[in-house]
Amino acid sequence: MGAYACAMVTAADREAEVTRKWELLSPFLDERQRRLWMATEAREGGRGGVSLVAHATGAARSTVTRGVFELENGQEEPGRARRPGGGRKRADVTDPGVVAALRALVDPDARGDPESPLLWTTKSLRTLAGELGRAGHTVSPMTVGRLLKDAGFSLQPSVKTLEGSQHPDRDGQFRYLNAQAEAHQSAGEPVISVDAKKKEKIGQYKQASRSWRPKGQPEKTNVHDFIDKDKGKVTPYGVYDVAANSGWVAVGTDHDTAQFAVSTIRAWWQNVGREAYPGASRLLVTADGGGSNGYRTRLWKTELARFAAETGLEVSVCHLPPGTSKWNKIEHRLFSQISLAWKDRPLVSHEVVVSTIAAVTTRTGLNRERRTGHHPRVPQGHQDHRQADQGPGKDRDLAPARLP
Repeated sequence: MGAYACAMVTAADREAEVTRKWELLSPFLDERQRRLWMATEAREGGRGGVSLVAHATGAARSTVTRGVFELENGQEEPGRARRPGGGRKRADVTDPGVVAALRALVDPDARGDPESPLLWTTKSLRTLAGELGRAGHTVSPMTVGRLLKDAGFSLQPSVKTLEGSQHPDRDGQFRYLNAQAEAHQSAGEPVISVDAKKKEKIGQYKQASRSWRPKGQPEKTNVHDFIDKDKGKVTPYGVYDVAANSGWVAVGTDHDTAQFAVSTIRAWWQNVGREAYPGASRLLVTADGGGSNGYRTRLWKTELARFAAETGLEVSVCHLPPGTSKWNKIEHRLFSQISLAWKDRPLVSHEVVVSTIAAVTTRTGLNRERRTGHHPRVPQGHQDHRQADQGPGKDRDLAPARLP
């Protein structure tokens, strides 16, 4: 007669097994999947299975029972963890007045209104949530962001679109300038765009923007932006050849005068222009209407006349209308690239300025040349000319250049 071994599985053993499975699987299951798994284990346990699974997993009996009901009836939609309408109610449902209160705070017309609780403060999500809380609407900054998006709001910067009064001949002015440029280029004559870039302080000063560096090792710069009396400032003055898509930059260490501006044009012509345009008889210069190359500046006209006499070129200047200097080609073809080149890079010396400008290029093949203000072919603007183009009445005998 054979011998048989019989093993008894006790309730404690079964509960321990369910507990072990629960600890392994529960982190990877969502709410509905957990209920269905517990329901499966409860059915496998037979009588008392619901209580055993509830005790082993720490879940409520009602949760296990609901899982058994879902498993047997299959009424839940695939992919849903809860029935429609389940979960905590939205803030705008439990507190219908919160949306109106929030719109009152972010209404553009309320900014600066003496009756507005925020007055001129920055309306960040945290600030708005705090103000709503003081008004009796308890919401989190994240909820405020969701409510704003639902109401059609988004983060937006200010946009420069208001140009003020528009001259009735503005379109005609630009058409004239464009026609002059096309006529010169069609005849093989050079067309250049000139302007002075923003003055830059030399030294360990902070520049805008950010760059990739080892974590925790930012570039250290001066706390204050007081000018270094020994190093001073530099003024990059550029000449952009429209047809050749090339730039020439003179870095001046003195004042931005008309003499310095024309000296840069002269240096460009001597080093680049006359070789690129050997048969040129005319030169068209486009510039904005102010600064060292302004249409009211008498010294600018005097220096251009001297340059024309030296080179034998017929020099014409087309000034862009007031308020449109950003349309000058050199602004977005050359100067913008220079600004990108030295972003987040302190201009610690004149050599760094010159070397950085020398490295500027673009995907469309921009070429550039540069010289410092000390270069013999690009003399500095002298102090005795600093005020030569200033003062009332000094240019009355010269008709200002105007576009028809």
